[in-house]
Amino acid sequence: MRRAEYARLRAFMAVAEQGNFARAAGELRLSPSTLSQVIQDLEKELGARLFHRTTRSVSLTEAGARLLAKLKPAMAALDDALAEVQGADDRPSGTVRLHIPHAALEQYLLPLLGEFHNSYPRIVLDISADDAAINIVQEGFDVGVRLGEYLEPNMVAAPLGGQMCQLAVASPGYLAKYGTPTEPADLQQHQCINWRWHQPGGYGLYEWEFVKDGHQVAVAVDGPLIVSHRYVGLAAALQGVGIAMWNQRMLAPYIESGQLIPILENWSPQFPGWYVYYLKQPHPSAAVRALVGFLRERAPAMSETPPSTAYNFA
Repeated sequence: MRRAEYARLRAFMAVAEQGNFARAAGELRLSPSTLSQVIQDLEKELGARLFHRTTRSVSLTEAGARLLAKLKPAMAALDDALAEVQGADDRPSGTVRLHIPHAALEQYLLPLLGEFHNSYPRIVLDISADDAAINIVQEGFDVGVRLGEYLEPNMVAAPLGGQMCQLAVASPGYLAKYGTPTEPADLQQHQCINWRWHQPGGYGLYEWEFVKDGHQVAVAVDGPLIVSHRYVGLAAALQGVGIAMWNQRMLAPYIESGQLIPILENWSPQFPGWYVYYLKQPHPSAAVRALVGFLRERAPAMSETPPSTAYNFA
């Protein structure tokens, strides 16, 4: 590979991963105009448009996403080979871009950041905490964390903990005032706290899911509050605003203290929990393998640890 070709491919990867020409130019120590010309030269050489460009955003085209999916493992293998030849030590190094929902971040990663850094001081973690269900390859991420039921095909995935359970909860004051639902359909007569989430195809309100004796029910609830962050809904439920629904583990301290009361428990079975995953490829980078291996080893113990009290809204 000629040096100019290598430089153009590196430039393409930087723009794809940063999603921004200015940030990528800073990373590469180039001017934005120079970087733009480099990408134009690459597109001309390949005969394909790699990015959709607007004044506000940069995103991969279908051709760009295919190139990135093939290029990242090849570049990682090349980097590993060069490091070995140059006599570098065998400690993994480089940047790993991780996409992780807020709840999984608090449960599995925040308590382990210091330990991971001490174990792998040459790895830079670029963490995006986001509840959106995205395509990590198209968005330029190396590793993702997602609920098992929403895993994409062609991914290598490993569970981080056991199964999970979502519970509907309300404050004692709310239930004393409005009564306790006994069937999922009863929720439509109550004040519920909606959660707006980014699902494939766009943003939408989450329909509360219940199962009993093999019978599945999805309820479109209504109420005085719509949130995009679960902790806002938790704070509102603690203050008696309405009924909220969230991961049983995150609700446990408030249930144990009596601040929240679970409802419809017999309609709330367990389901596959969090998984760490990455694109199936012949040679994932040593840094990706290190992060995934670390989480696989340490996460089961974190599942048994009480959740952080940093978000105590009482």
